[in-house]
Amino acid sequence: MQACLTPQILVLADDAYQGADATVRTPYYRHHEQPAHCQQYNRDHARLRAPDERALARLKRWRLLRHARCSPRRISHVITGVHTLLTCENSG
Repeated sequence: MQACLTPQILVLADDAYQGADATVRTPYYRHHEQPAHCQQYNRDHARLRAPDERALARLKRWRLLRHARCSPRRISHVITGVHTLLTCENSG
């Protein structure tokens, strides 16, 4: 997460990251009634995060992560590649 905290990279996170750095965008906290612009922002935020969430959920079902016997650096490259493929597959 720390590597993403540069001014050039905008990070979309879930509401568990409320109060994080300015480059981390989280949905508005749900109060009883939200103004229309907050509701629209939350819908847009969820729409942008949905392909990544689906790809990560699918990746977690695979045994790749449980039975990997290579270095953490190598497995992170594998996960990045698979995540990219799954995101592209889901988006188009």
